[in-house]
Amino acid sequence: MKKVIIGVDLGGTKIKTGAINGDGEVLCAPVHVATGGQEPGEMIVKRITDSVENVLGIIECPVGDVAGIGIGSTGPLDIDAGMILECPQLPTMHFFPLRNTIRDHFKVPVFMNNDANCLIYGETIFGAAAHRRSVVGFTLGTGIGCAVVLEKKILHGSTGTAGEIWPSPYQSGSIEDFVSGAGVSRIYKSISGEEKSSLDIFNLADTGDEKALQTWKEFGVHLAVPVAWAINLIDPEIIVLGGSIAEAYKFFKTSMEENIQKWVCPVPSIRTKVVPAGLSDNAGFIGAACLVMKNI
Repeated sequence: MKKVIIGVDLGGTKIKTGAINGDGEVLCAPVHVATGGQEPGEMIVKRITDSVENVLGIIECPVGDVAGIGIGSTGPLDIDAGMILECPQLPTMHFFPLRNTIRDHFKVPVFMNNDANCLIYGETIFGAAAHRRSVVGFTLGTGIGCAVVLEKKILHGSTGTAGEIWPSPYQSGSIEDFVSGAGVSRIYKSISGEEKSSLDIFNLADTGDEKALQTWKEFGVHLAVPVAWAINLIDPEIIVLGGSIAEAYKFFKTSMEENIQKWVCPVPSIRTKVVPAGLSDNAGFIGAACLVMKNI
């Protein structure tokens, strides 16, 4: 593909928009804007369209040279309809026809999928899982997402919600209560009595702070549970961890791996690798852009 491809990573707290070419080369630094998830849906759409226009301005590309726009959105979604369903992180956009709205604005093909699916799909095409036939990935950020890519095809399930593990029961609540940015803050408060963001706790761990390091160690124990279930259920070649929380991989790697070893079948406990996303924080918008490559 010779034309430019735009990818939009729509999360509960931020929107990241970037451009790639057909070889997966990132054409400029991505544009970041706050989502404002509690504000009216029309305002969020305006931020998306403005961010796309900003990227096109940076790379000096007219809309006519855009092959398409891919959107990876926090879910759940109606993927066929291109619609956000009852999404806790975007309460003002329930049943919002996002794909058609963006398509009508730019007059180019638009494709939409779950943000976790996009991130892991991008990793399968251009990142840490390139050339792998069976991939499971987790996105760790505001919430937890999961995706399965088999033979370079995203597994959607019968209702398009395969991988929506966030409400799954775990301990006193759901898995997302423990394996998410809010979960990191919750663990830290239980240890220190203080309230801090996951970013603050990451920075403290970087200085060697014992309470922060203990927080990430406990986080690794919790994360090992869904990872072990995924390995036992799917038997993938590789597990990829993406999202902002995965930047702390070095702090929770050991405790996660130790607990995975306890809970998975013998052969995959030796063979299956768990790795951080190779595309780093760009994986979301690159994966969204890959939707265009997949469909055109």
